[in-house]
Amino acid sequence: MSALPSGFIRTQDVLHEQLSGQRVRELELQYGNEELLYGLGVLGLSGPFSRVTPWELEDEHGVRRINASGYAAMPFGEMPPAITAFMHEFLTHNRAMGLPQQSSSPWRAALEANLVRLLARELPSHADSQVFFCSSGTEAIEGALKFAKAYRPRAKYAISFGSAYHGKTLGSLSLTPNPEYQDIFRPLVPGAVTSPYGDLDALKRVIRRLGPDTIYAVVVEPIQGEGGVNIPPAGFLSGLGEICRRHGIPVIADEIQTGLGRTGHWFESAAQGLDPDLITLAKPLGAGMTAVGATIVRAPIYKTMLGGLSSKRHSNTFGGGALAMAVGLKSLEYLIDNDLPTRSRELGEIGLSRLQALHRRFPQLLEAVRGQGLLLALQFRPMVGLPLPAMLREIVFEATAILALRELHLGGVMANLSLSSKRTVRLTPALDMPADVFATLMDRVEAFAQTHPNSRDLLLRTPPQVTTRLAAFAATKPKKRTPSDG
Repeated sequence: MSALPSGFIRTQDVLHEQLSGQRVRELELQYGNEELLYGLGVLGLSGPFSRVTPWELEDEHGVRRINASGYAAMPFGEMPPAITAFMHEFLTHNRAMGLPQQSSSPWRAALEANLVRLLARELPSHADSQVFFCSSGTEAIEGALKFAKAYRPRAKYAISFGSAYHGKTLGSLSLTPNPEYQDIFRPLVPGAVTSPYGDLDALKRVIRRLGPDTIYAVVVEPIQGEGGVNIPPAGFLSGLGEICRRHGIPVIADEIQTGLGRTGHWFESAAQGLDPDLITLAKPLGAGMTAVGATIVRAPIYKTMLGGLSSKRHSNTFGGGALAMAVGLKSLEYLIDNDLPTRSRELGEIGLSRLQALHRRFPQLLEAVRGQGLLLALQFRPMVGLPLPAMLREIVFEATAILALRELHLGGVMANLSLSSKRTVRLTPALDMPADVFATLMDRVEAFAQTHPNSRDLLLRTPPQVTTRLAAFAATKPKKRTPSDG
């Protein structure tokens, strides 16, 4: 056996928890995303955390918290027993090829068929659609854009919407109108156009101005997750579909956060009356255990890009790998067997009702609450109410949500920030979270509100040394801020 490099860390050291929390943080700060880990460390959120149950995590000091974070990618909680037991079974008994790039695969075939059949049950026009697999949501969007562009090769524009989030690779980032994330990478992919979310008349004007034949796709989230759980007005999605169908413009529904049960429906776009031409999926398919992305495409559009000798025009090395497909297949099976969209809808109604009650009781803390299924949002009133310059206002918005996230964490709740809605914190708990654990989660959110009845309390309860370090950290961030919900 050859000598290992000095300081080499063996798998058994990690598996048997031989690295202290302090050592983990030191290594991450030295070799990883130092700035992100430093900011989380200032807030006391950097972990590492360990699984107690699928719904509870504990830190190195043994403090337990209910996990409502994970950005909708943890549909069954942390290391769900049904999935981990199946993975053991798969690793013991599977004989199918691991990376079947140029051959058929039983795991890929089964997941392709099941996804299309599930979609066709909601939208019969997709009965002959086809699937392309990748490893993430942003890759699914990139693939969808290429499919749509190949279908309308002479068109040059793609329309997305204000506050949208479609990912951070170059094509998806071009359709994510967020200057903070875009500006340093300009020029982006040309032809990205933004229209106000929820405004059909504005969309009509944009299409008329550009010319329908020049547009190769309209990309829309049925509910904007990173936008702060923005739910469009009734009729927006169905109207969008009618407009695009009239002009022959392909519609891409980004269901990466909303799809497969999170909002209480299998496909939120279908629930709102939209029959899109392409649908992107990712987060719940991987069950928090592996990376799976999928783009479901109408057959004529699919074959235009991947037809005949051009069938390798788009490819993904790890997309369709046997382990990822097996986990995706098991995740879909678990969602169906346990009717988790219905459970999400029922728990979500309870959660939203409780948040609405808190909004009424504490209007100086909460400016708005929103939710659909287990995609829930708390929008906070800014800590500083004085008129402020635009850049400073956005920093105050973001600081409000960051300190709220910290106080929720101290109160036993792990939550999510929202990238395009600076003062909004989201709760995305597991779809199969037991009712008593969910009730405790909401009790803790209520206790947080009771101890912070005014948003100013978020600042007043933060130790001065934390505030000082956060201010210094914020000064290093990009000067251009993202216009958000104020």
